[in-house]
Amino acid sequence: MKRLGKVSHYAKQGFLIVRTDWVPSLNEPVVDKNLKHVGVIKDVFGPVDYPYVAVKPRVKNPEDYVGALLYVDTRKTRSPESRGSSKPRKGKRSRPAPRRRG
Repeated sequence: MKRLGKVSHYAKQGFLIVRTDWVPSLNEPVVDKNLKHVGVIKDVFGPVDYPYVAVKPRVKNPEDYVGALLYVDTRKTRSPESRGSSKPRKGKRSRPAPRRRG
């Protein structure tokens, strides 16, 4: 568990805005001090040395977290080796270019 920072406010767009001193990865799980899942990181913006983080809340009353410390749950993050999968994705497959005759 790594400290993310203190929630400064709840934005109209539906995000908890957190000020931090490091740059976390997108879609990292965010928890409170009791390890309750609060949401996921959806955006990092502002100055590089002291950025803001937008957390998409997954709780009923996100306004209650204003002023609270939040953490990135490092136990639930995937390792870099598991992020790149060798399995083909479902969906559209690319087709080879048609052959020219003549």
